[in-house]
Amino acid sequence: MAAYGPPALDENSPPIPGLIGTSKAMQHVYRLTRLVARSNACVLLLGETGTGKELIATAVHRLSNRSSGPYVKVNCGALSESLLESELFGHVRGAFTGAVNNRIGRFEAAHTGTLFLDEINSTTLHLQVKLLRVLQEQEFERVGDTQTQRVDTRVIAASNRDLLAEVEAERFREDLYWRLNVVPIVIPPLRLRREDIPDLVHYFLYHYGKANDRNELHVHSEAYAALQDYHWPGNVRELQNYVERAVVMAEGDELTLDLLPDTLTGKARPRQGQIRGVDLDTLVAEVVQQGLAAAGPAAEDLHERIVNRVEKELIVQVLNGCNRVQTKTANRLGINRNTLHKKLKDYAIEDVDEP
Repeated sequence: MAAYGPPALDENSPPIPGLIGTSKAMQHVYRLTRLVARSNACVLLLGETGTGKELIATAVHRLSNRSSGPYVKVNCGALSESLLESELFGHVRGAFTGAVNNRIGRFEAAHTGTLFLDEINSTTLHLQVKLLRVLQEQEFERVGDTQTQRVDTRVIAASNRDLLAEVEAERFREDLYWRLNVVPIVIPPLRLRREDIPDLVHYFLYHYGKANDRNELHVHSEAYAALQDYHWPGNVRELQNYVERAVVMAEGDELTLDLLPDTLTGKARPRQGQIRGVDLDTLVAEVVQQGLAAAGPAAEDLHERIVNRVEKELIVQVLNGCNRVQTKTANRLGINRNTLHKKLKDYAIEDVDEP
């Protein structure tokens, strides 16, 4: 896997092994990661499930001056409020039923290092008050204790929801939001960085080929086309799952179309991804912002980079919803069939049934 390791001095390259992709969108993420790693500021990672937020958090820690300290990870969505409070801040003996010994929490365990709080949007308002205090004052009390503990812990938080929308819905404290959101890094969904799919596929083919003691599979052109056209609601994690399955199930040395799920090949209705707490206007604005940032200030093909990509995605999804029949698809899109036929050709969308 050394071939996928990042060149050390290229700020546009992946900062750590395991981060795959050279698209403009990911290069922007890599540059931000390197910049923020030099500071002690809080970092807020935003992105859909499966985009790789934990890998970026790991990169921030490894590139920081805290890299020799502990790196502690907590999934806030996996624990109830009472358990999460004890997990983060620790407890003293007798604090609650089952607390038979004193126990330090994750903030203390990460002292002089980094604490990664995944799914920070899952925390309750009560717990958010304690989080705000430790972020501002670097101090807290263990559950059931009156003695104040002081720590030097950097916090990286991640959310798969729009936290500002959560603030407006009164599910997330605004003061905590601004305390966390010192440096936000938005990790783009896979559908907005399709040029990275070939590298990701080869990376996972190599990894799972080695894990299963078999040679790396070659990818058939039809399978590649299907992988490129799919909208990837589960992002990189979904791609990883499908590649691992193909490696396990393949009888030959080629990843063929029949090894991919029906939802991906168009034989079954695809699952629609849901970005919770985000309205359409916000999504459109974020897509445009992400496209502009990825293109850079000198780009002169913004319509092709952004509008054409969105239009292709719309056509692909409506096409799949109409069982890939052109007449139905054109009616749903509100365009005539000749226009649709031209767009299918321009965007290299193939395997469409005639009416």
